Amino acid sequence: MAPLWALIWCLFMGLEQTWGMKWKSNDRSQTFSLNGRWDIRNSHGSYKLKGEVPGCVHTALAEQLLIEDPYVRFNDAVYKWIAQDEWIYSRTFSLPLDIRLWQKVILVFEGIDTVSTILLNNISVAKTYNMFTRYTVDVTKIVAKDNNIEVQFQSAVNWAKDRSGNSTYKVPPDCPPQVQKGECHVNFIRKSQCSFSWDWGPSFPTQGIWKEVRIEAYNAFHLDYLSFVPVFDKISQWTVMFESVFDVITNGPLPGNVTVKIPDLNVDEMQTFVLIPGQQELKMTVKISKKIEVNLWWPNGYGSQNSYNLTVKFLFDGGYTVENTTKIYFRSVELVEEPIQGSLGLSFYMKINQVPIFLKGSNWIPADSFQDKITLNRLHNLLQSVVDANMNTLRVWGGGLYESDEFYRLCDELGIMVWQDFMFACALYPTDKWFLETVEAEVIHQMRRLRSHPSIIVWSGNNENEAAIADNWFSIPAEKEDVYRMDYVTLYIKTIMPLVLKMDETRPFISSSPTNGKESVQEYWLAKNPYDNHYGDIHYYSYITDCWDWKSYPKPRLASEYGFQSWPSLSTLKKVSVPVDWHYTSNFCSHRQHHSSGNEQMLSQAKLHYKNPENNDPIKEFQYTLYLTQVMQAQCVKLQTEFYRRSMREIVGGLGHTMGALYWQLNDIWQAPSWSSIEYGGKWKMLHYYAKNFFTPVAASAFEDKDVLQIYGVSDLTKSLSLQLEVKVYRWNSLLPVCERLTEELIFNVNTSQIYKEPIPELLRRCQNSTRENSVVVFSLLNQGQPYSSMNWHYLTSLKHAQGLLQPNITVSITRENTGFAFHLVTSSVAPFVWLDVWDISGRFSDNGFLLAEKTKTVYFYPWQTTSVDELQRFLNVTTLQDIY
Repeated sequence: MAPLWALIWCLFMGLEQTWGMKWKSNDRSQTFSLNGRWDIRNSHGSYKLKGEVPGCVHTALAEQLLIEDPYVRFNDAVYKWIAQDEWIYSRTFSLPLDIRLWQKVILVFEGIDTVSTILLNNISVAKTYNMFTRYTVDVTKIVAKDNNIEVQFQSAVNWAKDRSGNSTYKVPPDCPPQVQKGECHVNFIRKSQCSFSWDWGPSFPTQGIWKEVRIEAYNAFHLDYLSFVPVFDKISQWTVMFESVFDVITNGPLPGNVTVKIPDLNVDEMQTFVLIPGQQELKMTVKISKKIEVNLWWPNGYGSQNSYNLTVKFLFDGGYTVENTTKIYFRSVELVEEPIQGSLGLSFYMKINQVPIFLKGSNWIPADSFQDKITLNRLHNLLQSVVDANMNTLRVWGGGLYESDEFYRLCDELGIMVWQDFMFACALYPTDKWFLETVEAEVIHQMRRLRSHPSIIVWSGNNENEAAIADNWFSIPAEKEDVYRMDYVTLYIKTIMPLVLKMDETRPFISSSPTNGKESVQEYWLAKNPYDNHYGDIHYYSYITDCWDWKSYPKPRLASEYGFQSWPSLSTLKKVSVPVDWHYTSNFCSHRQHHSSGNEQMLSQAKLHYKNPENNDPIKEFQYTLYLTQVMQAQCVKLQTEFYRRSMREIVGGLGHTMGALYWQLNDIWQAPSWSSIEYGGKWKMLHYYAKNFFTPVAASAFEDKDVLQIYGVSDLTKSLSLQLEVKVYRWNSLLPVCERLTEELIFNVNTSQIYKEPIPELLRRCQNSTRENSVVVFSLLNQGQPYSSMNWHYLTSLKHAQGLLQPNITVSITRENTGFAFHLVTSSVAPFVWLDVWDISGRFSDNGFLLAEKTKTVYFYPWQTTSVDELQRFLNVTTLQDIY
């Protein structure tokens, strides 16, 4: 006869196979995962299906083919009923026979979306109202060997509406603009704000268990959180501040000790402690010897992302142990706001490890409306695209989500600094007792979860809510303004800020973005003009002014949002549309545009410098129109970003010292027009290829001032570099430069400076009497005669007025090269905005959207799937500006 332990072991294995249960056990605790297949039904019982946890109702319905892909055509409107309905998740599961012998058993939901009632064995055990927090429920007296769990969701849309209706006073905005086709009262529910719609995204107010769920059984204690923050103090010594949060369930005090080991830093320290019953915080400080050199974590482009192995082990009386091994990084952060010589106001920039850093990057929005569709590979591809484009910063925008653990881990490893907003955006918010309490729980959970990540460099209270009050976005009568100003201070300054400062003294906290920083503080946190270029950061958008006119741009201390819309490529759109949709004025194109007059604004901006696409084939004309919007976007953001980089160390008219450029936005949430530089699915738009060049550590850019061509050099390097500037002028109808000039050696250091200056009339005369209309200026930096960075260009006139543009008749031959393919281009004339597209084959080019001024050029393509030269040749499409006229 088999021993009892063997029978129990077999029972466990059978459970794992039967129910998909996964369990872990030690002498102190057991963990049982409840991830996997759950039963899902709607409130009327008309839909019954299986769905995955983590997941949501929309993806479960689509997986079972009960609905189409929600992103196809008009399905965001067709499927509004899903969010209006109320859904129930349920499953049965079995646990070991001795589950009731453990001192405490808890049910843990890492993330639940959003309003629900949780029942275990037909007993209501919890209600949830916040998507952004962890829910832990004591089920010790309820759990059994065989169990049934049910999560009854309420419609987030209807719940938010009811909550708004019960408010003692109106808290605007009620609804998003009609063009967004969204839902109302999102500011009353702690859920991803953009899930009710945004001007670049659909309305999909999801329901579901969006993070993992599990049962945990334990004796004596449970470690709820472990976090640590390295601090570089005033005596130049590194100290690591540890905080552990325990649930202690002993009858009396629980003695123990904790050992911290960082072998490569000779750290092996032990500290004794005594915990009392209840939730207890245990803090410990470990000093790193000043005699040991600590290798620091650096942002991308400034150095390596050095890390150390860290082990924390707790040993309690009775022999109970818990051990955690992870990585620790060392870096310091400082927000510098101080007077600037020659300017009113204050600076606003980051120092990392005491080195001033120009923030180069973009703004991150959720990568999908349905979080379970975001694979680790997809996430890595997006973040690798950040690094590959020479960026060092992402702003995690306040209308989305606190991102996944994998997101921040990858940012740590890739050297991507994170500007972390709290999840409030473009709205006023209630400040009743319930709302403030759930926000407090949210902040505490997220701070404990995130503060160990070196990538996070600043906490920001919200997106644009200081500006919303200052500019009275919601038309609040003057006599009621004080109510909302008090609400703002109550939420961000009296509730969120004290928690952040108490839990993390190592990073700056700013109350909003944009903000005037210290000046906003002086004005009791609500500046009259949060867009003052003498302070803080700004958001700036203008779709009417000519984006080629650098004088139209503000000269701020830091530009944290700016940009222009474009459409994704037809290869991306065709996955969610049909040929009848492929016209710029189609119902589909109108439906997908969630920004008022957005489609018209794109063409209006493009018409300033390019001709309208014309083609007898309507689909070809649509494809060329999409291409033109990307040309416009890339060139506009390029010129604006180059202006901000030139302003890095420059003060003109009391303005400048710009120390950051974060364009809006990096990624897309679906296949639609937006400000993004990466399409849904990961394909780079022309803008992202341009970003790779305008964010390169050492770059040169050109502009005109009073008919004088000026070329500036910029450098992020911490050491000086000697380079030459080569300037050429080409005629549009020839591949031979009509003139060229090579400067003497130029010294580049961490600064901006003018490296070339020449009146345009003089330049044209010496270049064989060229004209603005028939020529283009091309320039590049050389190191010992070889290109040091990408070639750049300056158009002397709008390209719609260009004379001599010929069809380039570009031919492309493809060869296999190591892990990718080489595309060998041959042209018969100069070609602007050369765009290579390989339909149906995903991947990335080394360069794209470029000005082709030499007869031959080789670019490389790195596919994300197995392909061949023949396939690439068959699907290749080459577009130039000449093609669309």
